[in-house]
Amino acid sequence: MDLGRLVVAVVLSAAVLHSAVVGAENHHVFLDWEVSYALRSPLGVAKRVITINGRLPGPLLNLTTNDVAHINVVNTLDEPFLLTWNGLQLKRNSWNDGVAGTNCAIPPGENWTYVFQAKDEVGTFFYRPSLGLHAAAGGHGPIRVNNRPVIDVPFPRPDGDFDLLIQDWYNMDAGAMKERLDGGRGLPPPDGVLINGMGPDGAELAFEAGRTYRLRVSNVGARTSLCFRVQGHKMLLVEAEGAYTAQKLYASLDVHPGQSFSVLVTADQPPRAYYMVVSSLFVGPELYGVGTIRYAGANEHPPSGNAPLDDRSSHNSYNRSMEQAKSIRMNLTAGAARPNPQGSFHYGHINVTRTLLLRNDESVIGGRRRCTVNGVAFANAATPLKLADFFRIAGVYTVVSGWPERRNLTLGTVAIDAAYRDFVQIVFENSLPSMQTWHLDGYSFFVAGMGWGKWSADARSTYNLVDAMYRSTVQVYPMSWTAVLVYLDNEGMWNLRSQNLERRYLGQELYLKVSQGNSSEVPDPRDEMPMPFNALLCGKAKSLGSWYKAGQRPV
Repeated sequence: MDLGRLVVAVVLSAAVLHSAVVGAENHHVFLDWEVSYALRSPLGVAKRVITINGRLPGPLLNLTTNDVAHINVVNTLDEPFLLTWNGLQLKRNSWNDGVAGTNCAIPPGENWTYVFQAKDEVGTFFYRPSLGLHAAAGGHGPIRVNNRPVIDVPFPRPDGDFDLLIQDWYNMDAGAMKERLDGGRGLPPPDGVLINGMGPDGAELAFEAGRTYRLRVSNVGARTSLCFRVQGHKMLLVEAEGAYTAQKLYASLDVHPGQSFSVLVTADQPPRAYYMVVSSLFVGPELYGVGTIRYAGANEHPPSGNAPLDDRSSHNSYNRSMEQAKSIRMNLTAGAARPNPQGSFHYGHINVTRTLLLRNDESVIGGRRRCTVNGVAFANAATPLKLADFFRIAGVYTVVSGWPERRNLTLGTVAIDAAYRDFVQIVFENSLPSMQTWHLDGYSFFVAGMGWGKWSADARSTYNLVDAMYRSTVQVYPMSWTAVLVYLDNEGMWNLRSQNLERRYLGQELYLKVSQGNSSEVPDPRDEMPMPFNALLCGKAKSLGSWYKAGQRPV
C-alpha cells in the first residue's frame, strides 16, 4: 500500500476511533499537569527533582473502569520529557504508551495531550517518567482504577484508601548518575528509603480504632527491592496490579521495583502510634524508611519499640522471598473489571504457540559497560519504532527471534515480531548474582513458575497452571528463571523492559510488536487505534507529517 492510500485509510478509520473509543457514553477525565524542576531535601541533602504541578509525588490519577483520561502535559524542563503509565494496558493504544519506542518526546516549553481509556481495568498502578534517568529524579504519582458500582469487590468497602509510593533514593543528581554510568561505573548503593517522597518519620497516616483501611503500595524506586510492614499489624493482601488475589495475611511483603500491591489493615490494636517500615532487600548496608500510623485520640508521643528490627522475618533471604512470591495466588471466584470470575480464563489448558527465552547479561561493548538481552544492548533510535512501523520506514529497528543466538555482543534497536492472539510463554533467565525485575507494557501475564538455575522445557511440570498471579511486573532472582504466560490480544508496539533503572539505561529492554502480520494494510481500528492527529513526529518521520495531517479530522 502506498503512503497516500495509507493516509486515506487511516483518516477513514479515525471516525471509528472517535465513536467506539472515546464516545460520549464513556466518562471523560480532563487534567492539566505541569512538569517542572524543584529542590527537595528528603534526606537532608538538596537535590533537583521533577515535580508534577509542584508536587512530589505528583497528583493522584483517579479513574473508574472504562473512563477516558485526557492529560495535557506541559513540559517546562530544559530537556525532552515523557510519562508512561506503569501497569495500565492501554488497550489497542500503544500510541499513548509514553516510551521512546512509541512516542516522540515532548520538547522543552511545549505540551502534549495523552488520551487513553482504562478499558476493562481495575487496580493499583503508578505513572513515572520514561526517558533516560528522569525516574531517579521523581516525576511519579499514583494511579487508581476503581470498580464500577455494578461490579462487586471481593472484600467489604474499606473505611479509608491510602496511596503509599515507596522507593530507594539517591542524593546524587540524575545528571551525575548519568555521567557515572556513561563513564563505565555502576551506581553506588542508595542513600536511603522514602515513603511518599518523605524521609524518616515524615509520612503519617491517621487510623480510627476498629476501622479497616486499604493501603496501595507501589515501589517507584530506581533499583532496590523493598520490604513493607506495619508494626504490630497483619496485612491482608487483596490485589496486585489489577488482579484480585486469594486473600492471605502477611506480616511483611516484598515489593520489587515497579510492582504494586493493595493490602487491608484493620486498626485492631491498642490506640497509640505505630511504625510503618520500609526496608531495603538484598543490598548492604540495610536501609530503612520509617513513617507513622497514629490512632485517633492517641497522644502525640512517637511510636514505641525498635521499628526497623521488629519482625524482620529473615527477610534478606532469597529463598524466603521466592517462597513468598509463590504463595501469592489469584482469586479465581472474584470478578475484576467485569462480573465474570477471574478464574474463567483457563490459561493452563491453552497450548503454548511460542516460547521466548530472554537471557540477561552484562558485558563491555564498544569500550562501555552494557546490559544485554540475548547479547544485544538496546539503543533508542531517533525515530520511534511505532512511527517507523506506521510509515513503513526501513532501517530503524531489527527484528530478532526472542531466543539466545550465537552472535557478537552488540548495540541494537530491536523488536520481536509476535502474532496477534498467540499464547506465548516468556522465560526470563538471570545468570547474574543480582535481582532482576521485568515489566511488559500493554499486558498482564500469568506468573506460572520460578526456579533456581537454568530453565528447561521440563520445568513446565512445576508450573502453577491453575491460579498463578496475573500481573505486569515480575522479579527474577539471582541465578534463576521466571516463566510467564501471556495471551497476545492487544495489538501494538509494546515495551518490555527492566524495572532496574540502571540496567534499563544500559540497554536491558526491547519491544514486542504484536500484529496480524499484514504490513500492507492499516489495522482495523477495532483491533488497533489509528495514529492520533496530535501525534508528535520526529526523526525520519518528521517530514511525513504533512501526508498524514492533510486528512480531515474526525468530527
